[in-house]
Amino acid sequence: MIFGLTIEKLLLIGLVAALILGPERLPRYAEALAGLTKRARAWVTTARTRVREEMGEDFDDVDWRTLDPRQYDPRRIIREALLDDAPVAGIAATQTQAAPVTPTTPVRTPYRVPIDGPTPYDSEAT
Repeated sequence: MIFGLTIEKLLLIGLVAALILGPERLPRYAEALAGLTKRARAWVTTARTRVREEMGEDFDDVDWRTLDPRQYDPRRIIREALLDDAPVAGIAATQTQAAPVTPTTPVRTPYRVPIDGPTPYDSEAT
């Protein structure tokens, strides 16, 4: 199975290509496809060899299935992050050092633009 294609589908694609291209051009296109396939195979082999050389002995220890981006489901990642029981050190330290809110602490209310009035302009900000 090549990229999810079965033999029947490949034969159908070949038959349609033979009908569209015709018997005069089909051998030339088949030869070009064979050359492209050989170059792609050589490129993949070279890339694999180069990665193996650069990674050294660790290349055989890598579980490549865990690095497949198609397996990542954002919903699962978020669910696991939310259900993680381990406290984050930065958040816990910030929460313990925060100043307590007392009744004397002024509470800021957000500025609301009046609907009927002009848009506020701060001449010092520009």
